[in-house]
Amino acid sequence: MTRTLALAALLMAGSALARPVVLTGGLIVDGSGAAPYRGWLAMDRDRITGIGQGAAPARVTAGATVTDVKGQAIAPGFVNMLSWATESLLIDGRAQSDLRQGITLEVMGEGNSMGPLNPEMKRLAVQRQDDLKYPITWTTLGEYLTTLEQKGIAPNVASFVGHTTVRVHELGESDVDPTPEQLQRMAGLVRAAMNEGALGLGTSMIYAPAAYAETPELIALAKASAACGGMYISHMRSEGDRIEQAVDELIEIARQSGGPAEIWHMKMSGQKNWGKMDAILAKIEAARAQGIRITADMYNYTAGATGLDAAMPLWVQSGGLEKWIERLKDPAIRARVKAEMMDDNAPWENLARRAGSSDKVLLLGFKNPRLKPLTGKTLGEVARMRGTSPEDTAIDLVIEDGSRVGTAYFLMSEENVKRQTALPWMSFASDAGAPSAEGVFLLSQDHPRAYGNFARLLGKYVREEGTTTLQDAVRRLSHLPVSNLGITDRGLLRLGYFADVVVFDPATISDHATFAKPAQYATGVSNVWVNGVQVLKGGAPTGAAAGRFVKGPGTGKCPA
Repeated sequence: MTRTLALAALLMAGSALARPVVLTGGLIVDGSGAAPYRGWLAMDRDRITGIGQGAAPARVTAGATVTDVKGQAIAPGFVNMLSWATESLLIDGRAQSDLRQGITLEVMGEGNSMGPLNPEMKRLAVQRQDDLKYPITWTTLGEYLTTLEQKGIAPNVASFVGHTTVRVHELGESDVDPTPEQLQRMAGLVRAAMNEGALGLGTSMIYAPAAYAETPELIALAKASAACGGMYISHMRSEGDRIEQAVDELIEIARQSGGPAEIWHMKMSGQKNWGKMDAILAKIEAARAQGIRITADMYNYTAGATGLDAAMPLWVQSGGLEKWIERLKDPAIRARVKAEMMDDNAPWENLARRAGSSDKVLLLGFKNPRLKPLTGKTLGEVARMRGTSPEDTAIDLVIEDGSRVGTAYFLMSEENVKRQTALPWMSFASDAGAPSAEGVFLLSQDHPRAYGNFARLLGKYVREEGTTTLQDAVRRLSHLPVSNLGITDRGLLRLGYFADVVVFDPATISDHATFAKPAQYATGVSNVWVNGVQVLKGGAPTGAAAGRFVKGPGTGKCPA
């Protein structure tokens, strides 16, 4: 082994032979919400070994690598509460778009998780891959997360087990209800995932086939998760016209399961729903006052991103992508789909209608090379280019691309976004992958939240808008999410805690990604350590693979 490789191995392992690291002269923002103070922090191997005010004592700095970070904040590593780095980490473990914002833990599992899989699910997953190609060598969720750890990744990873994944495993992708025996097997899959280290049960209820599930099914699976210390976390059935009922359902699931619940990427979608914030907050606060643990997370933009499936009725998608596309080719079915897409009162979540205009529907990603030149155009622009209606254009694009087509919808008000950034129980999530601004990742276009969500909080909303304080923003980027998840020994700068540490400049941290040019890294984060190993130095990745599979509180304890 060469000297360089040997050194890299020592770094990645957090070897006992590595010198302790001491950061001096920084502003300690410890994650608790307490007032920041000037001080120092020491790390050795994978743990925090010292912290204090003023100058570091000589006994601490002796024999250590000492770095002066004067003018910068020292904080616990940040948590991405909804990450889609599931695939991007398999391609590039550096997770650059998130790492450069101080993310040290990626939390996955919005409805779909990377396990448990059966042979047909594996076959379809490979068949449906887009720009990112990879073999599927695992079967369970725990095996996938272990695969990432063994492959070598910069951030830590954790995941919920996806309700959609569990449902498809037993029922396929059609609009059917489980039999008692099937529901029992689904609950068994949840318990098995919890034993492996899953954080709880994640749902995505506006999408087929998850939307076919009725509340009792969700309660049964949430009970299986809660019995293992897990959280129920949900992209609710509605974030717009029926958001009141969706919040009621989430609260009822939490009440009956006995576990905590979180709203993924909370928002009020569609201008006619922007005024519902007070009513929704009142529901959540009332539940919290009753002892039901309800929290939420968000991204700091007025547009969401998903696919054109969120602009079409659920019934046409029964059976999966291939059957959906086959039905769209039938003229009679197409006519019915088009009519429902134009119905403002349809009983499903039509994000295209909530956006209010086809020019507020941005096309982000295609599989078909012939369609890639349309990336970055609006649905309205493409409809005018083709001389077809927006509805016909959306249908045609799904057929031609053989995919749901990556899409951004402009849905929210800036005033509501600002207000949500101040809520004490609100954490933060990109709802995006963790790409690099290079190579295969540039074949499609990302929502700017992939590159800027967390820096945007600290730059735009903390420093410029003053919607919340630095210490409370850091608390809700670190300790709040890990405590909600039941993860111990992380999320605070405390003696004996894992050394997930970020150093950033509160005066300069900024996002630069835009909808026109999203692949632009944030700036202002200079150094990041994951489990005591430096993965970002001077604003650039070191290449060290320090990330670990962070397991939930029910690991190995869940009843069979």
